[in-house]
Amino acid sequence: MTYANRRTVLAGLAGAALGASVLDTLTAAPAHAAADLYSSNTDLYTKLAGKEGTLFARRYKRHEMVDVSDCQRYPFNRTTIMALHGGGIEGGTSELCLAIAGYHPATLAATPADGPAHDYWMFEGIASADNGDLHVTSTNNDDRVALSMAAGSLNVLSLHGCRKEQAGTPAGEPEAVVVGGLNTAFKTCLHEEFQAAGFQTVDGSTVPALAGENPENICNKTLLRMGAQLEMTTELRQSLFDEGHFTRLGRPTHTNERFTAFVAAARKAIARLEARADQAVL
Repeated sequence: MTYANRRTVLAGLAGAALGASVLDTLTAAPAHAAADLYSSNTDLYTKLAGKEGTLFARRYKRHEMVDVSDCQRYPFNRTTIMALHGGGIEGGTSELCLAIAGYHPATLAATPADGPAHDYWMFEGIASADNGDLHVTSTNNDDRVALSMAAGSLNVLSLHGCRKEQAGTPAGEPEAVVVGGLNTAFKTCLHEEFQAAGFQTVDGSTVPALAGENPENICNKTLLRMGAQLEMTTELRQSLFDEGHFTRLGRPTHTNERFTAFVAAARKAIARLEARADQAVL
């Protein structure tokens, strides 16, 4: 995965009194970095002990599963949505994670009210600056809750941000989503639903750095040993929110019709996947 290491940018702005919204806007265009500052989530949690709630946050929801009937089977939550680099790291991924899971990104109200709802897990950068430094690449995510949620799901949909140059989009068409992961059926559903909703998709297998095909990528650490990953360009993510509100504090309450369409397409793809015979829990 990629992230915005903004120290170079901030060096040129030394002494300037920038507000949190400006800093968050600068974070919105991830740049490729040679290496993460932290070798794993555990390394980050250890070195930033006591900083949870000020520099970073973790949010997740595992829906209660109860079967106390002798004769009736109750459904199993098959899919978990993840945003490994949410908040100010890869802007927009937290809001999309919540919405695709079935929750309003600001109020957490069930949306739509009649479901379905999916489990979700997020790691978020909430610092006033340098959120990109909190990036931990997907293959090094060893958060025990995240790993257990992936391992207990048939499917994971992992959401990320990238730059248009990384996605290899055609000139003049910067808004795109790179669809990757090892679950080819899931990828087909995602391609078809996003395209039907008017979004440009890129085959992750043609962009090795964003392919999400490493078995160690947490999106592939499912019960089926495969999942899906979305790498969304900055321009695409910005287009999903009202102009002037692409900030960590502004995004949850300023989604637009394109956001709704993108979320609906992702949820349709998940529904199609879960309806397949190989998704049955007997």
